[in-house]
Amino acid sequence: MGNKGKKRSINTVAIIVIVISLILYLIPIYWIIATSLKRWGDIFSPTPKIFFKPTIDNYVGLMTVRSMTPEGPKIVGTSEYPRQLLNSIIIGFVSTALAVSLGTISAYAFSRFKVKGKNDLLFFILSTRMLPPVVVVIPLFLMYRALHFIDTHFGMILLYTTFNVSFATWLMKGFIDEIPKEYEEAALVDGYSRFQAFIRIVLPQAVTGIAATAVFCLITAWNEFAFALIMTQRNAITAPPSLASRMGSSGVEWGQIAAGTFLFLLPVAVFTFIMRKHLLRGVTFGAIKK
Repeated sequence: MGNKGKKRSINTVAIIVIVISLILYLIPIYWIIATSLKRWGDIFSPTPKIFFKPTIDNYVGLMTVRSMTPEGPKIVGTSEYPRQLLNSIIIGFVSTALAVSLGTISAYAFSRFKVKGKNDLLFFILSTRMLPPVVVVIPLFLMYRALHFIDTHFGMILLYTTFNVSFATWLMKGFIDEIPKEYEEAALVDGYSRFQAFIRIVLPQAVTGIAATAVFCLITAWNEFAFALIMTQRNAITAPPSLASRMGSSGVEWGQIAAGTFLFLLPVAVFTFIMRKHLLRGVTFGAIKK
């Protein structure tokens, strides 16, 4: 009974810690959602309001352009935010797909073949992640301006792919190292080519790693701010710079910023939720047992 009581107490403490941590984690998310549904007076109330009458005015203001008329404010068109959010989706998901694809192929080569100077090459690949964007943004801006890549979807996709492929390579190498080589050797004996063995044997076994890597790469590209601010002007600008610069006649539009932030969180949250099973398995590196 003593051991059972001690174990029960430990489980109770663990549950309490988890619940408190979950509440602390969800408070900012709740506050963003609540702020997006509050009226101007409720947002700037000296006493924070937990209970209030919700409104979608902030979402309407975020998505539309209004003009003052004798009858009052009138919607005259659609704002730039929907297009900017679409830019984030296109640039984020395409760059993630490219980075994970290239990283998986590179990781397979480093894992399965004898590459001269493998450790040095791996360190060189990883070193590209050590520089903060601010350090390299000026030379990249000059190069992009010469190539006419400024404010283009292709330029931003290429940039995010380049910065994510090193991370994808390192992460995927750990997953591929866990896949026994005997599987491929048996496939080669059966007449498969190396490429066929990679496609039909390795990739299905590496799905867990691919999903986990894709989530991390997407989050990195999705939240990136410095490059999006400097390398874009109008056509390819993404949501983060737009939210940071949102101003109105009464100053900073915190309600619209909260609404835009909530909408900005949804795509990556949905993608992470879809990949949750692979992600939980992938971060433990336990997909394959030799």
